This record gives sequence, C-alpha cells and structure tokens, in this order.
Amino acid sequence: MYQNNDAIAILDIRPIHSGHALIIPKVQSNTFLELPAESFSGIMEATQRISRAMVAGLQLDGFNIFSNNGAVAGQSVFHFHWHVTPRYKNDNVRFDLALKQYSDGQMALFGQHIREFINRTA
Repeated sequence: MYQNNDAIAILDIRPIHSGHALIIPKVQSNTFLELPAESFSGIMEATQRISRAMVAGLQLDGFNIFSNNGAVAGQSVFHFHWHVTPRYKNDNVRFDLALKQYSDGQMALFGQHIREFINRTA
C-alpha cells in the first residue's frame, strides 16, 4: 500500500473497520521502547500520510492511532506497529475504560517518579 525508508503500510487482515491499516517499521523492534530513535521520523511520516489518505479517500469522521505494547496491553504480534483505524459516527466501536482519580498528592508523586527517571537517563 505504501512504504518509505523506515516503514511499510498495509491493510490489517482482521480490521476494526474496512481500511484499518498497520504502519510497520522495517527494523525489528518488539515494542515501541525498542524502536531506534533514528527511525521515528520516517515512521511518523508514513503514519500521517496514511491517516490523511484514509480521511480523504474513505470520507472518515475521524480515526484512531494506537499500539499495543506487551501482552498485558493486548499485543499479540511482537513486532512494534501502529494501528490506524477509521472511525465513523455511531460506529459502535468503544474503548471502554474504567477511568480513575488520583488521591490527594498522588498525581505529584507519580509525576516525580517519572521525572526522576527522565533526569537519570538524560
């Protein structure tokens, strides 16, 4: 369907909606965390190009871009890839989430843990 130096785009064999595409890096990476930084630009270029083509060509109301990373997140193919899936009004596709709330001070604590790791690895 499309390719550049860093990625290929193909239609998903088991789509959420017809036109559901996969953006697959040419370099093997099990998850997003293993993806080499030098390939980000080409992968995102392919993702945006396919998304624009889908919106225009399929007359979409919207689209989702997502990736499952790790078995607990629903990953079944251990080669990182983006899903770009068409969305339509009243399409009955739902990402049912049980949203939570932070207790007092908990948000700041989680932010601190993340910042500390960023500062250690910068």
